[in-house]
Amino acid sequence: MNSITQDMRFRQSLLKYSEKYGVTKAAIKYKTNRQYIYRWKRRYDGTIESLRDRSRKPHHHPNQHTEQELKLIRDMRRRNPSAGLVVFWVKLREKGYTRTITGLYRVLRRNGEMAVKPKNPKYIPKPYEQMNYPGERVQVDVKFVPAACLVGAAKGSKYYQYTAIDEFSRYRYLEAFEENSTYSSAQFLLHMLEHFKKCGFSVKCVQTDNGFEFTKRFAGSAPDNLTLFEQTLQEHNVAHKLIRPFTPRHNGKVERSHRKDNEYFYATHTFYSFNDFKAQLAVHLRKYNNFPMRPLNWNSPKTTLFNFLRLGVTYH
Repeated sequence: MNSITQDMRFRQSLLKYSEKYGVTKAAIKYKTNRQYIYRWKRRYDGTIESLRDRSRKPHHHPNQHTEQELKLIRDMRRRNPSAGLVVFWVKLREKGYTRTITGLYRVLRRNGEMAVKPKNPKYIPKPYEQMNYPGERVQVDVKFVPAACLVGAAKGSKYYQYTAIDEFSRYRYLEAFEENSTYSSAQFLLHMLEHFKKCGFSVKCVQTDNGFEFTKRFAGSAPDNLTLFEQTLQEHNVAHKLIRPFTPRHNGKVERSHRKDNEYFYATHTFYSFNDFKAQLAVHLRKYNNFPMRPLNWNSPKTTLFNFLRLGVTYH
């Protein structure tokens, strides 16, 4: 049922007033002209529906689509239900269709024949692999220190943050370097293994991306041509797991920790020298390892690690 509009009520009130006091007074009171009142008086039959605006759409148009063209569009749409507007228009032109693409769009929209986009297949992530004890797998990655953080004598330099995060406890080890190479990666690995050993656990597996500082996997070299980082892993009997190329989410824990570093550390700190960067990074690391986290049942990484090593308590 069509609703009664405000314009329809206005016209009804206007006509009733004109019948009682005349057209001229009604035009003055309602701030309109007499021609407007006479036009609606001729149309008014006593019902408010007669005061509704009529469609100005023409009944016929000299350039409207013919029945043959409409049939061609229907048949083509039936065979190509998901074809976009441009592709659909090109296919029609191959069959002799001569209308413009804008004219085709109006017809498709009016007749409800727009393309039906197929649903994208739902992404079903693999079940997350939970670690059972500290050191079972450690994610390692390198973060470039933003240039905006370097001021004074450090401006124009390049500093790097090496990060190792234990997947079980989220406990991290960070170290600052002035270069990003397989040598610095090997040095970081040695320091990381020593630090975690002092914490009370050993590392069984290290997971990294495919960067040249870690591996020559995509360098075209022989499989036995290992980087210094890989050689150091073998010397300490630590397995090396490489994630799938261009899939940083597989190193999700260390990547997320780097986003947290951006938000809570690099966005608010500046460094005037490499030693200053090292000192501030150490303070940030202590804060991180003592900060409670929801995945750890609101325990800190340090508390989670202590509870497992000393008390045998796990958060899973």
